[in-house]
Amino acid sequence: MSTEFRRENLAGIAEGLQTTNPTALGKPAFLMNVPFSLAAYVANNAWMEELKGDERKVDRTKAINQFLQLYHFMAADALIYLLPTPKVSGLQDLVYCANMGVVLEHVPDHNTVILSNFSTPVRVPETRVGETFFASMGYQVVEPAYHFEGEAELKHLHDNVYIGGYGTRSDKRVYDWMAETFDMNIIAVEETDPYLYHLDCTVFPLTRETTLVCTEMYKPDEIKQIEAVTDIVAVSLDDCFSGICNSVRLGNTMLNASNIHDMKPGDEYYVEEREKNRKLEDIAVQYAFEVSFFNLSEFLKSGALLSCMVMHLNRKSYDLVLL
Repeated sequence: MSTEFRRENLAGIAEGLQTTNPTALGKPAFLMNVPFSLAAYVANNAWMEELKGDERKVDRTKAINQFLQLYHFMAADALIYLLPTPKVSGLQDLVYCANMGVVLEHVPDHNTVILSNFSTPVRVPETRVGETFFASMGYQVVEPAYHFEGEAELKHLHDNVYIGGYGTRSDKRVYDWMAETFDMNIIAVEETDPYLYHLDCTVFPLTRETTLVCTEMYKPDEIKQIEAVTDIVAVSLDDCFSGICNSVRLGNTMLNASNIHDMKPGDEYYVEEREKNRKLEDIAVQYAFEVSFFNLSEFLKSGALLSCMVMHLNRKSYDLVLL
């Protein structure tokens, strides 16, 4: 085999590998993890601290069935990569892939992943799992020096414009570093409610022009900065407690968690859940979306909702213009 022939073949292989990067595909691509290691032994957020130990016990079979309902729905219209679960004890939150890191949407080669730098000890080992996976896929993997918890804290709006949340889990300095290193325009907003400790609890980009924002949560100057780069659809604090912003867009559908069919009208949170669902349906009608709800009750034991379980490998859904 000639040297020239080998070079041509190697170049062809390299080109093929580049085009098969899931972020560069022409259809939506996401990362998820089957909840083989899901547990809620360590209470690492305010929601979990309200539950007694036995109330946090996860029915793993039920959790996997609930996961598969979401997975099969998404896999019908998107490429879903499944993050392998290594045989390492204590990875109770690995299923919450939105905290694994973030793929930078504005970088031309779509090949850069900023990994998380977790502030809670139980989640620290997840960073190495993510590093191994993304490096094996050929991504450029970068780990920040400051605390940061992935796309659950950093929302892409359009171009190089992002919103970044800081406070309980992420350090504001990480966004200064990102802005300087990757030419990003990041609006940093402070999270002050212990129950809404990630940005995906209060901010959800609906389209490239429109974003759901809990305007009650943030300071006037922060809201003003957001208004300058996107049209705001205001959602209430109560609806955010019920998870209205913990949604994922897939094409023309908003995916959201709701266990209302497990509830009775007299249950403590029934009214709030019903009102959140109605509000989301009203928004969907106004912007030509559909809504699909998924019962993820086992994941509520971790204080988690649907957006926590999905990491975007690209945002091709946002290329679809509905109106």
